[in-house]
Amino acid sequence: MALPILYSYRRCPYAMRARMALWVAQVQLEVREVSLRDKPAHLLQISPKGTVPVLQLPDGTVLEQSLDIMQWALAQRDPQGWLHADGEAVNHFISINDGEFKKALDRYKYPERYPEQAQLVYRQQGEQFLQVLETALQQHRFLLGDSASVADVAIFPFIRQFAAVNGEWFSGSAYPRLRAWLEGWLESPLFAEIMQKFPTYTEMTA
Repeated sequence: MALPILYSYRRCPYAMRARMALWVAQVQLEVREVSLRDKPAHLLQISPKGTVPVLQLPDGTVLEQSLDIMQWALAQRDPQGWLHADGEAVNHFISINDGEFKKALDRYKYPERYPEQAQLVYRQQGEQFLQVLETALQQHRFLLGDSASVADVAIFPFIRQFAAVNGEWFSGSAYPRLRAWLEGWLESPLFAEIMQKFPTYTEMTA
């Protein structure tokens, strides 16, 4: 029986959140770890944009967006109730994360590419979202309640990246609830599972 094929890159935050949903849903699939410098021809054939993650289902359907992959996976099985949170609130958080915050994150992480402002300015821009998350986490254990939702899973890999830019600063920052939330995900068995290393996929040539 043919399995879904997931094109992924281990450290990509979009691929991370897709893998987390696929893993928690216990979807059996073939994982193809790609080299960003030498992308497989089949990946480019089914998804010309050439970014990961990409999931090809056995019927030929191709899902090219991480959130679509998450929704598909959890529609198969959602043992931890990640889809139970209010959809409007979920979309609000993810929209900010994938929009304004991701823009600030890229600039904070690679300030040499964006010399228009100092790195500190980009960090402060990103902190606006950190404060939103900190406030939410002061109300309950996770972003939208006392159990995790798809919003937590979709946002976590990006906060991980932001924290890693300057770990010393983040460890002393004024976001204790956010730091504890991040640490919880980093130490989770699920994160350890999705970060296992796969050999780089190479296509067979005739």
